[in-house]
Amino acid sequence: MTIIPDVSRLVLDDPGPEMYQTQIPDDIDHATDRYMQKLKLYAKSIPYAIESNARMQDMLDLILRRITQCVEAKDFEPGLVQWDSMVTYWNMLKYPFPKEKRIRLAKLYFHAATTPGMPTQVMAVCADGLSNLTRSKKKLNIDDMRLPWKPIYDILQKDLFLTRRQFEYSQLSWCMGYIADISRRFFHPAAIEEMLSTFLPGFNGTNLDSVLSSQYFLLTFLPLTHPQSYLPMLCRLWGSINSYMYDERMLQFLSRLAEMHVDPTISDPARIYDIIDDEKSEDEGRPKWKQDDYHTGQTWSGLYKEVGIFSEHEWHLIMCKCLASMAIPLKDAGSLTTGPTADSSSSFEIGRLPKANWRIPSLAKLIVYSMAPDGASAPPSTASTPWYTPMTSGVSTPQASGSVGDYLTVPLHKWEPPKLYLGGSKALDSLARLIASTEHFFHPTNSGSWTSDLTAFVKYIVYEFNKRWHEEQLSDCKTPLTRRLTREMKRELVKCLRTVVLLAIFSQDSSTVSNVQSALKSMSCMEPDLVFQPILERAIPSLEALVETQRTLSVIKALSSIVPAIVSREIYYPGAKHLITILQLLVPGIDLNDPTKTLCTTAFLSEVSQYIMFGDVTSSEASEASDVDSSSGQITLDDGLEDTMELRLSNEAEDALLRDSTGSFASWVASFIRRVIQLLENLPEEGPNGSAGGTTEVQVVDAVTGACSQICVHLSAPLFDLVLNMIFDYASTNVRSNAVRAIHQLVECIANAHPEKTLAKFLPFCAANIRTEIEHGASSVRTTSPSMPLPSDATLHWNLAILRGCVYKCLLEYKGELLSLLTLLRDKTFSKRGYNWSGKLLSSALITLTHTYPIENKFVNPEQWNDEEFQRNHHLYWGKLFEPSEVKITWHVPSAEEIDFSLQLFRELVEPAMTRLDLLLETCRFLHFVREAFTGIPTLFKEFISPDVMQSMLASSDIINEIPEMIASIEPLASGFCLTDPQDARYKYITKLRRRFGEFLHSASLSLQRQGEENTVDAVQMLISSIRTYLLEYGDSKDSYYVNSDQYHSEIGVARQYSGQKVWPRAVFVRRARFYHSCRLLWNSIERARGPLENSLLDDVVEWSMWHYPSGKYPFSVYDGLRLRALPALYTALQPGTEDDRMKGALWTLNISSFEPTLVPEIIQQLLGCHHNEKPSIQNCVSTVTDTCLANFSEPCYLIYDVKNNALDEALLALKSCLSFNKSEDSITFRAREKRIERVRLMNEELEQTQAVLETANDTTTHWRYAIVAVRVLRTLLRRDTPISSSHLRLFLEKVCDSNPTMYAQRGIMKALRYIKLRSYCRNPAALALFSPINPLRCNIPIQASYSATAEILIHFRSRTPTRSSETLDLNNIYCDTLHQGWLAWSATLAAYKLPHGLKSTFEWEPSSAEALSCLREVVVDAEFWKKLSGHFAEENHEGTVVQDHISCVKSIFQVLGDEPWDLLQPKLEMLLADQDKNKQRAAAELLAGVINGSKHWPQEAQDRIWQWFAPYIKKTLGQSMKTETVPIWTSFVEYMFHHKDPRRLQPLVEHIVEQFETMDYNGPSSLESIKILALFRAFYTELEWKFSSWSDSTMERFWREVHSEHDDVRSHVAEMMAFCNSIKWQPKPTSLDVETFVRECREVTDDVDIMGICGTYHTSRVLELVDNFKLWREQRLPGVRAHQSTYDRVGIVLCRWLFLSVHSTDAISAFDYILPLLPELFRFTEVHDNEELVRHANVLLVRMCGVVPPRSMIGPLLSAIFSAIQTSPSWKVRLKALPILQVLYFRQLPLISESEVNDILDVLCQCLDDEVVEVREMVGTTLSGILRMSPRRSVVTLKDRFVKLAGKVQLPDRVSPIYNAAVRQRHAAIIGICALIDSFPYTIEKWMPGLLTTVMLEHTHDPIPISTTIHRCASNFRKTHQDTWHEDSRRFTDDQLAALSTLLTGSSYCKCKL
Repeated sequence: MTIIPDVSRLVLDDPGPEMYQTQIPDDIDHATDRYMQKLKLYAKSIPYAIESNARMQDMLDLILRRITQCVEAKDFEPGLVQWDSMVTYWNMLKYPFPKEKRIRLAKLYFHAATTPGMPTQVMAVCADGLSNLTRSKKKLNIDDMRLPWKPIYDILQKDLFLTRRQFEYSQLSWCMGYIADISRRFFHPAAIEEMLSTFLPGFNGTNLDSVLSSQYFLLTFLPLTHPQSYLPMLCRLWGSINSYMYDERMLQFLSRLAEMHVDPTISDPARIYDIIDDEKSEDEGRPKWKQDDYHTGQTWSGLYKEVGIFSEHEWHLIMCKCLASMAIPLKDAGSLTTGPTADSSSSFEIGRLPKANWRIPSLAKLIVYSMAPDGASAPPSTASTPWYTPMTSGVSTPQASGSVGDYLTVPLHKWEPPKLYLGGSKALDSLARLIASTEHFFHPTNSGSWTSDLTAFVKYIVYEFNKRWHEEQLSDCKTPLTRRLTREMKRELVKCLRTVVLLAIFSQDSSTVSNVQSALKSMSCMEPDLVFQPILERAIPSLEALVETQRTLSVIKALSSIVPAIVSREIYYPGAKHLITILQLLVPGIDLNDPTKTLCTTAFLSEVSQYIMFGDVTSSEASEASDVDSSSGQITLDDGLEDTMELRLSNEAEDALLRDSTGSFASWVASFIRRVIQLLENLPEEGPNGSAGGTTEVQVVDAVTGACSQICVHLSAPLFDLVLNMIFDYASTNVRSNAVRAIHQLVECIANAHPEKTLAKFLPFCAANIRTEIEHGASSVRTTSPSMPLPSDATLHWNLAILRGCVYKCLLEYKGELLSLLTLLRDKTFSKRGYNWSGKLLSSALITLTHTYPIENKFVNPEQWNDEEFQRNHHLYWGKLFEPSEVKITWHVPSAEEIDFSLQLFRELVEPAMTRLDLLLETCRFLHFVREAFTGIPTLFKEFISPDVMQSMLASSDIINEIPEMIASIEPLASGFCLTDPQDARYKYITKLRRRFGEFLHSASLSLQRQGEENTVDAVQMLISSIRTYLLEYGDSKDSYYVNSDQYHSEIGVARQYSGQKVWPRAVFVRRARFYHSCRLLWNSIERARGPLENSLLDDVVEWSMWHYPSGKYPFSVYDGLRLRALPALYTALQPGTEDDRMKGALWTLNISSFEPTLVPEIIQQLLGCHHNEKPSIQNCVSTVTDTCLANFSEPCYLIYDVKNNALDEALLALKSCLSFNKSEDSITFRAREKRIERVRLMNEELEQTQAVLETANDTTTHWRYAIVAVRVLRTLLRRDTPISSSHLRLFLEKVCDSNPTMYAQRGIMKALRYIKLRSYCRNPAALALFSPINPLRCNIPIQASYSATAEILIHFRSRTPTRSSETLDLNNIYCDTLHQGWLAWSATLAAYKLPHGLKSTFEWEPSSAEALSCLREVVVDAEFWKKLSGHFAEENHEGTVVQDHISCVKSIFQVLGDEPWDLLQPKLEMLLADQDKNKQRAAAELLAGVINGSKHWPQEAQDRIWQWFAPYIKKTLGQSMKTETVPIWTSFVEYMFHHKDPRRLQPLVEHIVEQFETMDYNGPSSLESIKILALFRAFYTELEWKFSSWSDSTMERFWREVHSEHDDVRSHVAEMMAFCNSIKWQPKPTSLDVETFVRECREVTDDVDIMGICGTYHTSRVLELVDNFKLWREQRLPGVRAHQSTYDRVGIVLCRWLFLSVHSTDAISAFDYILPLLPELFRFTEVHDNEELVRHANVLLVRMCGVVPPRSMIGPLLSAIFSAIQTSPSWKVRLKALPILQVLYFRQLPLISESEVNDILDVLCQCLDDEVVEVREMVGTTLSGILRMSPRRSVVTLKDRFVKLAGKVQLPDRVSPIYNAAVRQRHAAIIGICALIDSFPYTIEKWMPGLLTTVMLEHTHDPIPISTTIHRCASNFRKTHQDTWHEDSRRFTDDQLAALSTLLTGSSYCKCKL
């Protein structure tokens, strides 16, 4: 369907372009402001005058006035929401927003969004508004505006963690986090100390939720500008926490810091005092901490440290996290980071916060912005993946004395190499090392889930580098010259990444290839000479051979990536000369049999063709001789390929070569067009809908014609004539029914490029053929539905398609012929396709005549294109980019003649057709014709809404209960409409005709409805489409804002070479102009006139939506008022007696998610009334609609209208002060407030009318589905802002025992009674809105920030029960239910609870809830209620643990009523406890937990009575008499009881559990009894967490005796307890537990000081004891099948389990202190041959420990321990196991391992090459190759010399000789070393490699096994890894070497080796 010619296909007609001089308003034209200059460019880019700035500022003032009035009247919904949308629309018009108003509106939005109780939707709207206003850092900064942080934090910390009774929650936490992130840069840096004092005390390393939430607060609120005080502290915390989520957020934070602080002035401490501190919250202080250590008096020079803004220690940690982030699974299958496992202990609430950005972009940004010339520069790389440069070896080879191992290790450990860094940058050096270590994983044969991450990392690295590089070229860059990126760094980066990118380009994973394409594009712009040639060398052979489909696709995609380097003379001057060769090779890529290849090829052609002109310049007079004198160039060696000589020519020589190559354009264009035609001929037959084949074929044709269009646009005149003639010859001599749609698109391509020539060529031909065909009966068979076209109609369709493609621009010359032809087609086409395409022809013609659009899209401006000099030398302009001011766009603006011709078409074609329609003759055919005509004129006239219609619209708006002034409306703006004067006769004519069309549609609709079952589907579908045209085809309907937005941003994405780019291809600016035009069209389309006729048509649409044949949904919602009109009719269709299809149609029409709040009760009642129709399909429909409606139906709450927010009032006054108000405006505010009060009253009345829902829920005949919905609705309608009604509560109490488990009536009780508590104890509406009551027993105890305070309170949990000994509150007479403070630091006070009074009740409930409480007593204080409830709880179900909702329900009742119901429940409880049935026990546990938890704040005497009753039952129920099946029930009971509870509240329970644990015999005949006790004990300590500390010593002492228990289950508990105790005993070690001390000491102490206390010390004595005992136990170990009974095996498994749990916990780092002394024993475990479990546990532990980042100080000892196992273990199996562990540890912790440690590793490995066991030697070779891959290249060169010398020195004696085996072993060692060297460079050929392969290796090919086997294996690997790049690698070898290599690889010699 042709709508508007696509901009990519539009072109200026060569002779004389139409240029319109746009008139620009004076206040825009003469302004000097930067943003007004931008507006001026937009104004110049469109062909009509835009409104003056003054007028638009008046419009903005009106919008802002309405916003202030909404806020003042508290009309947030709908008032503020809709006027905010007007700000968004206004911003689309690009007028500058005055700074002062921007600031004040932003503040208003901020304070509105942070007002407690604000509806979430309004909050989200304000947050988005704030984001839009503050997004630009140039428009607003902290000097302009400050914002307070405390309001966000107060809401966030109250809402984040839910209570156990809170089952409903909102997006409030996410919203607050979003606002905090937006606002952070406006938080004053002086607030940093206060923030730290607020957040850090809540950080408790023993509880992951507190860690992650505190981290979120720190990283979201702390100002980024001055991190010098807190950054070292954050890094210390990070280094001690093992958590993937923690890492992700930290990396995002550090990346932002790194980017920001390349500018040193940002962090200047003096800035803190320069910024006005005017946004301090009432309860916010400004602590003054000592700042001597980082606020020096000298000139501020920035935060720079060793690597960027980080110390060496911090940088190594970052790089370890970076390597771990890639999630590369080695063959060990388990050494990945254990952070995700540790995160599994976090709660779901953490997920309510905004997620951190993906870590891969964060890491890339962090590394790039840490790059600086901060080290000595290594010589330039000579290898693809650089590390250290090879140095000439001058070291004399010492003589072998002793073992070969000793001989090989002599020189390595004596090196002291100077510290050199790649490109002189430490960060770049680290990156190169990282890439080198992961190089192998880029290869397609090693691809997996990690490859996508690795390639994304590379993509973002080059993206960020390019971005920073161009930022630093700007004149206003503030990065010091000494810290900027250098050319050397840029070049080394590209070399570093080139090999891996060229490997990954052949991947079959689409996301990987996409990443690589992006990376290649950036790299080709950075250093084209390093990237262009390697890709070309891969591409040309692949395209010539066309053997492997995948490889062909890959190289085409690679070529697409480097298009800028191919065509742009600025980026890479020599690139263009290769273009024609590439184009010729790509012609076969147009292949219908390979759609993917075709799509890739067309993508390349489309991109290339928008940068160049296709024209032969060799024939021009200025052309030079074709032969080129290459002497003007110079021969240089390419950096990456030393042996490749590349001829670098002068620019003149390059131009001459390129000029010569343009002579081949003609033959290429001809072959391309022939290929396109061939593709069209081979298309499948077209279906009824007119498309050939399926979706794939349609995509292929669209892509090919899209590329063809771009090419045609950029053809020179001779080449265009060639193409035109070729297409005309084909179209005029062929008729192919399978290519009708395709020929239309192909002709459209040339018509868009040159419409005059195309029309002149095709129109006479097509017109004659059409007439002939119609005369001979084509399209004479009447059809009204899509069907296969008749063969006899093919020629007509073919010519119609061609003609439709031609209809563009210059139609006036042919108007007589067109009019005659269209008349004929209207009258004589009877088939569906015939009249359908005739209508589309008319529509296309009208669009072309009446619409405003750009008419050309060449890569240079029209006048330059037509310039003769350009035509002669266009190749010099290829790839030209433009500034916005340089672009001149030619538009089509409808002329008077075109408008008149359009109206003539209506008079002579459309009017007669409408007359026929009025007579109801041949409805479908003529209706389609008329509809297409009106479809073609969306911008012919501008619609004006008369005052009467506007008044009617306001009165019937969907925005009900609102004053008219507050209903947002728009003023029409200029946007290229043809007719804008309502008095113009032409305007009157077309509007009258359109109205006549609408009236006909209404009458036709009524007529069809009356016909009933006689309706034809085709007629109705046509009618609805016509109504859609009438109502919606206006403004941007054919030039959609959203389509243009997508296309504009898509073109930006394709054309972008670097971030922040200011110059673009001209096509981007043409698209931008069109996008801006569509913005203005959208503005005029927002509001449509809705008069009586429109209302009638909308009613018709509603009626047809309930028809038995569904019709497509159309966006009629643009008509305000539709919903209110539609609902009554839809509701009527839901009543009994309606036919099923009609009812179903009404339900699906109602299936929308948002409703005006006052309408919600009615729709719910209507849906609940649908239970009369029992048909399953109807019920499923009702269910779906109900779910959709209720998904966004939240609890009504109008507390916001009572909340006082002084900050919001001040912001409101500030905004009002910069606007003008008159008296009428004040009356608007008053009326809006009154209307809002009335609206709230009406909504409350509506919501209070719940009787119908109550009746539905109570009615016994109600279907269970409807009863559940009714209860759900009633549960949602429980509100905290109004008292609960007794009937409402009674329903829940009666339904609580309902047999349907999904009724959840108990939640209604929980919510209702919780709200009574909230209403009673929330001090004000704001507290009630935030669910923040003040418990009368809650108190704040002053705390001294000391370790003694922490120790005292932890001891109190065990040793002292609180007493009411004095009125003074202290630690002795309070309960502390949650304790996170005191671990890292203390705040000034501790939140705790006083003891309740002995006799008086704690709570007094609010009087307004008395009725509900009375109802509660009436129902609950009744034995029958408890009998039913206990019976209901005890029913058999699938629950294996207690049900939390049941407990919370009982708890709520007892909390509110105290012990009133206790005497009634007690006998029921006793009966349940006495019954051993599982379900009865569960019911007892639920009731009991509810009672005890509900009694938490009862008078002490009442609590004592409960405990006195329960005490005897504790021993009976929670003892050894527990049945196995009830253990999970009572375990979950204990977990519930101790959750966030001071254990002293449950003292009898604690004493019982601890006593049982201590007295239990864990070595009895059966483990079942022990496990029961241990399960309860585990539930007890895991819920207490840190509060268990005072029990830990005695517990460990008791458990330690069972470390070799008879029972495996008991030993598992021992391991768990060891891990748990170590975790809760971890505590940081600052000198004082106050925040200031901790933060300061983190800055001051050295890296080796363990201020975080993460070193494992708690179990040190036990570990040392184990080390000693294992020696004895090993000797006592039982052999064979009894081995598992040995103490050695039992304790070994416990040890492995404990350490396994430890390395998967948050404090995993502490495990290394225990692993280290045990490491020799762990290796011994792995060689045990008769206990598979022990071996498995040990193996897994050794591998998993490598995934945890150890402290830097532990690396040396760890390596030493592994060395010891390798060198001293008598067992070769241990050596075989230790070697891979060494390699895994080396890979995972590479950034932490120093160069000297690398040399030590190489020493050890070289020694081990002499091992007697072949398997060990081969494993050493594998390990050595892996480690050499990431080692200094000097090591490689030196080792190479040693191995070669040794191989030649060792002579093999006769086999009978006694030294034969030793000699074979020595030579094998040398050969393994040589093979390891070759294997360590799998994708490159080093200088020394050809010699090794073709001399040493070849010489020993026939040596005895295992030497020959090793050589053959190495040769096979070499073949496999180098075959893809052999065309490149083979140049490293001489001819003789190639022949020798062939012998080595194949056993035979050829003159040329082919892999």
